[in-house]
Amino acid sequence: MCDSTDEKKTVVVQQEAGLMKIVLAMGAIFITVFVAMLVAVLVLAFNMKNESQPVQLMSTGTSSSSTTPNVNVNIVDNDYSGTDSATGMTVFATTKPPTGSNPCAGKKPDVPNVECVMDAIVNVGPQSGSNVTMGYTGTNDDGSLPITTPYFEAGLCPVNVHWHLGAEHLSVGEYDENGSGPSLVDNDERRRLAGDVRQGFQCTSYDSSDTKFTTPYEWQHCKDMVVGQTYEVHWPHSAAGACGTINQYQTPFYDGVFCRDGVLTDTASQIGVQAQVFIIVNDESYYYPDLMRGMIVDGEMGADIAKYTGSTTGTSRDNDICSQYAPITWQVDRKCHMVSASTFDKMCADMKAQRDDMTDDLHAHGSRELVADHLAADNHQRKLVRGSK
Repeated sequence: MCDSTDEKKTVVVQQEAGLMKIVLAMGAIFITVFVAMLVAVLVLAFNMKNESQPVQLMSTGTSSSSTTPNVNVNIVDNDYSGTDSATGMTVFATTKPPTGSNPCAGKKPDVPNVECVMDAIVNVGPQSGSNVTMGYTGTNDDGSLPITTPYFEAGLCPVNVHWHLGAEHLSVGEYDENGSGPSLVDNDERRRLAGDVRQGFQCTSYDSSDTKFTTPYEWQHCKDMVVGQTYEVHWPHSAAGACGTINQYQTPFYDGVFCRDGVLTDTASQIGVQAQVFIIVNDESYYYPDLMRGMIVDGEMGADIAKYTGSTTGTSRDNDICSQYAPITWQVDRKCHMVSASTFDKMCADMKAQRDDMTDDLHAHGSRELVADHLAADNHQRKLVRGSK
């Protein structure tokens, strides 16, 4: 009897010990799960708090102060520009991608300027910039036709952006000889900024009594720019560009236009330039964040477009000495538009962030004189973008 009782006690003790181990194991699992869930909740709450508040980072942009500014960056909106907490100025990122080879470097062909007329005969293809007023047409007939669709539909991509002081084209009532802007003669500083750069036509919308045309802007990235001044922006496009790659944007623009060998067979249908004329205002309600990528198409902006074949421009050409880079398509907005100074400064910051060095295009270039009728193409046509009136 005693032996049997002892055996039963031993079994009971062993069962109780087994149950205790199970209870302890389940308790440990419960505690582990509880702690993990608590940690997850705390991490989630922390992240939600950070996403709802700007994160303070050190800016890689340029500031006018001697020390690097503290910049508030809004991560939740994926906006990697920021605001200098000390000055309130917007600071744009200019960090370049990793260094690498540039297949477009040095691709500019050696095509010198030539006399426009020889022995009373026009010696070149149609030239730019010309009059783009509705109804205008030149008399230079070389048989070329412009691209009339958006360039991306024709297989072209932008390879550069640069701009000219004043407008190289003429659009009566929008930017013409009756336009005006900040005096470059009466003010020593503005004369210094203009230097020897030839000024083109100015917009007719300038109003010296309106502070948005006269309040100075603290430029961080663009060079020698003036609020109230007119600039004509050019976006050269090419079917032979390094489209969709890190090397797409190039300075000089010729490198981008002629980047890939063996592609160009018809320049009028494979090379094009977008042109849009702006007057700079110090008013953030006119801010557009992506001017580097191409012409702004928004409402009346980019709606009334003159399309014709012409040439490269710049002050090395006039009505006696002409460009042989012709014919190429031009698509020119006939209207003058207001954009904020910060729109241009953001564009310059984006240019600084390209792999290729675009420093030589961070300032306004001189404007070629208006092309004479006998050098301008006879194929000007109007094209309204879809959805416009």
